[in-house]
Amino acid sequence: MREARTDILRSRVNLLAGKDKALMTMYLDNGGSFRQMARLTGVNEVTVARKIRSLSARLADGKYITCLRNRNRFSKMELSIAKDYLLSGLSIRKIAEARHSTVYSIRKTIKKIQNVLKGQSRNTRCEK
Repeated sequence: MREARTDILRSRVNLLAGKDKALMTMYLDNGGSFRQMARLTGVNEVTVARKIRSLSARLADGKYITCLRNRNRFSKMELSIAKDYLLSGLSIRKIAEARHSTVYSIRKTIKKIQNVLKGQSRNTRCEK
């Protein structure tokens, strides 16, 4: 079970960017301890552990992968918002600032993404 999850994380780590990708790569490939990674990154050990736990959960849940599988339903901007929200864990306000958009339009896009995800989970349950 643990090996399968690790394989999933390894296959999806390339979806991340920057520091998040480096941190997960260090964790998965080098098996570094949180203390060692904290020293290298210059942050507290608990912060590193929390970040890895949240990144692992977001990569493993597959919500962003579902968005990519349904990319024909989204514009490039909407997929970027999905990545910011589902993988990076950014708040609506931070996404709006980064994308030079309004909180309202970001919220509307996230609602659309959630509806697609909800529809996909219903379809998956019906197929089983």
